[in-house]
Amino acid sequence: MADEKPKSLGVWPTVKPFVNGGASGMLATCVIQPIDMIKVRIQLGQGSAGEVTRNMLKNDGVGAFYKGLSAGLLRQATYTTARLGSFRILTSKAIEANDGKPLPLYQKALCGLTAGAIGASVGSPADLALIRMQADATLPLAQRRHYTNAFHALYRITADEGVLALWKGAGPTVVRAMALNMGMLASYDQSVEFFKDSLGCGEAATIVGASSISGFFAAACSLPFDYVKTQIQKMQPDAAGKYPYTGSLDCAMKTLKAGGPFKFYTGFPVYCVRIAPHMTWIFLNQIQKFEKTIGL
Repeated sequence: MADEKPKSLGVWPTVKPFVNGGASGMLATCVIQPIDMIKVRIQLGQGSAGEVTRNMLKNDGVGAFYKGLSAGLLRQATYTTARLGSFRILTSKAIEANDGKPLPLYQKALCGLTAGAIGASVGSPADLALIRMQADATLPLAQRRHYTNAFHALYRITADEGVLALWKGAGPTVVRAMALNMGMLASYDQSVEFFKDSLGCGEAATIVGASSISGFFAAACSLPFDYVKTQIQKMQPDAAGKYPYTGSLDCAMKTLKAGGPFKFYTGFPVYCVRIAPHMTWIFLNQIQKFEKTIGL
């Protein structure tokens, strides 16, 4: 009949947010990997953005900026797939419960917090591999791990340290993801509504403006946790087998005592550039437009 609804595409409507989220995150990683590498080196005390860039080019060439790319892609395939997919599922359910009305900011923030925790729990092993591969060149030669790719890193970590070591630093990783997603996902949806409905901006301006705002808030909310996460994940035991930090809280307290609260915001400009405008949103928007053209 003419008014008959189109048949369902099976499981595709359910998995679509996850597939789109993972694909957009992986594409974004290919663009921002060099910036992420510089951010990690700054957090590890290698100098300013300019100094880090010059030293990397001088010592290792352009390829150094893409060290750990395989782990970065695996991280997006797990973490971003889970967080963006679950965020869309959670917000869709919440909108249904709200009789189809737009969600208030606090509900979007709660959905973002939950999605961030889910994504970080799934993606923590790949995140650990990424940090270690990015930090390897900063270690003394005898202490370098020489992981060749993400899967080699995961294998070595499991073989040398046990399966549970894959979730080393998972605590700050989860907290960071919750803070980042609360700042990014909620502010993005809110900013889209503002640019589109209040300012009457076009699609391109809305996407760039909203992704920039969401990236700034994501960076401001998450960088302290990201700093602690990086320190925990890259640490090595000394000659006596003792680690520099006993845990995330110990790392945070020692950092606060040594450098004050602003120490947690080391590399904020680079971190902010890495996130804002958030390339994931831009690629996600393009993927969704392509799906519409082919009828998915």
